[in-house]
Amino acid sequence: MVRIAVGLEYDGAAYAGWQAQTALCTVQQVAERALARIAAEPVALVCAGRTDAGVHARGQVAHFDTHAQRTTRGWVLGANSELPPDVSLSWAVGVPAHFHARYSASARTYRYLILNRLARSALYAHRAAWIHRALDHERMAAAGARLIGEHDFSAFRSSECQARSPIRRLERLSVERRGDWISIEATANAFLHHMMRNIAGLLLAVGRGDAPPEWAGEILAGRDRTRSAATAPAAGLYLMAVRYPAAFALPAAPQEGLTG
Repeated sequence: MVRIAVGLEYDGAAYAGWQAQTALCTVQQVAERALARIAAEPVALVCAGRTDAGVHARGQVAHFDTHAQRTTRGWVLGANSELPPDVSLSWAVGVPAHFHARYSASARTYRYLILNRLARSALYAHRAAWIHRALDHERMAAAGARLIGEHDFSAFRSSECQARSPIRRLERLSVERRGDWISIEATANAFLHHMMRNIAGLLLAVGRGDAPPEWAGEILAGRDRTRSAATAPAAGLYLMAVRYPAAFALPAAPQEGLTG
C-alpha cells in the first residue's frame, strides 16, 4: 500500500462542492471515479479544503492510499483522460504514510475575484462576483488590515461550521485592483466554514461606502455573525494554494494564467 498526494484544479460551477453527496454531483466523486479507473481499485480521496458549491480551485491538494503502482505521468495523464473538462489533475507524487492532505497543511490561500463595472460578464458569469456599484479598494484594504493576526473569527463563521475552535491566524490579507478587476487574497493557517466569503462580504460593504473601514475591527471584536454583512457569492472564490512543510517536497500550485 502506498500513499499518493495529488494536486487538482477545477471550475466548481457545475458541482455541489467538493464533498461526496447522495444524488448530487461533486468534485470528490468525479475525481475518485477517474482515479479508481487508473488504479483498477476503489479510491477514497481526503482533501485539504472542502470547497462549497460553486467554489473553484487552482491548488487543491488531496491524498489517497492504493495498491496500484503507477508513474507520476501515468496518474496524471490517466486520470485526466477520465475526468470531465472542468476538473484536472495537476500533479501526483508519492508521500510518506504520515502525510495527511488536511492535517499536514500549515496554511491555505484563497482568492476572491470581483468584476467591478456597470456591465456583467458573460465569460466570467460563474467565475467572479459582479458588483456594478463603484468599489473603493483602498478602503477595502484598510478594513482588511484590521483582521490580520490571530483572532476569534466567530463573526465570520457560518452557523453550520463544525470547527471546534473559532481561533484562526490570518497571516496576510491583500486587496488589489487591476482595471475593472479587484482581488481579495488571504492566507491563514485554516479557514472556518464560509470565513473567506464572509470576509469578502464585509469588505464589499466597506468598499461600497456602506460602512467605514473601522467597522471591520468592531465586527471582529463583537464575535456576532448577525451584525456583519451578507455572505459574498460563491462564484468569486478560489482555493489558490495549500502550504505544507518543505520536507514533503510537494509541487507548487500551477502558475498564474493570462487572466490571473
